[in-house]
Amino acid sequence: MDLRNTAALVTGAASGIGAAVARGLAAQGATVVVADMQADRGKAVAEEIGGVFAQLDVTNSDQITTVVELAGEIAPLRAVVNSAGISTAQRTIGRDGTIESAFDMATFRRIVEVNLIGTFDVVRQAATVMSRTEPDADGQRGAIVNLASVAAFDGQIGQAAYAASKGGVVGLTLPLARDLSAAGIRVNTVAPGLIDTPIYDGFPNPEEFKEQLGSSVLFPKRLGGGEELASMVLELLRNTYMNAETIRVDGGIRLPPK
Repeated sequence: MDLRNTAALVTGAASGIGAAVARGLAAQGATVVVADMQADRGKAVAEEIGGVFAQLDVTNSDQITTVVELAGEIAPLRAVVNSAGISTAQRTIGRDGTIESAFDMATFRRIVEVNLIGTFDVVRQAATVMSRTEPDADGQRGAIVNLASVAAFDGQIGQAAYAASKGGVVGLTLPLARDLSAAGIRVNTVAPGLIDTPIYDGFPNPEEFKEQLGSSVLFPKRLGGGEELASMVLELLRNTYMNAETIRVDGGIRLPPK
């Protein structure tokens, strides 16, 4: 799929994986809507790549409507990447045997709402806008890539909510691709492994911590780069014959229980 002179929407694009994808799309000639809750960082990325910043909370359906319509007004909306997501670690039951120390249900719901329901809402609204565009010579109107995680398959201790939400994204892939095939829209999912993003910056001795994490990767023994992950996302957007797949980009890692 030719991305030149098209619009692309990337959620969670103010930093990390989303920002790397936004830069890659801009390099392909797309005008990128950088959608994120972090206005300062998001505006900086948009300015850097000649895109447009849009404030977006993916749990707010009205905001999603505004953002996807904005994207569709810029140029034909051909590419959507759902990178927005949150995570927290908490065991299902607490050590003291009280229900108060068990996994907080408000937190569980919030993670599922952002990572799974928010992803689906962006897909359904963006695909609606895509469906109104003219198809290309292959009958294609656009492509969507959702970001899951290897936690969908290898969820660790404390990751019940996160793994469930990302497992749901994996489970969406085939039925979404089947639903949207009539409109000429492809859907794929990427499941990243341990990727070097700002999420690690808050740890004590972050470089040492990342080196320790990277040693558990099969090969190469390091964290993945945002650009390495973005290259796979871009391939799934461009390659017209890629559809309904979930691809791990993880250096071969299989996460241990903890």
